[in-house]
Amino acid sequence: MKSFVAAVVFAVAAAYGASLVLETYQSPVEAAYKTGGVRL
Repeated sequence: MKSFVAAVVFAVAAAYGASLVLETYQSPVEAAYKTGGVRL
């Protein structure tokens, strides 16, 4: 049971860390697909 709880805590921490890292690298859809003739 302890190993399962440790695995869940690690998975939550890894997901949170990955979301922070990806948030800095990814741009929002408004900026990624914006061109001169497109209105979002």
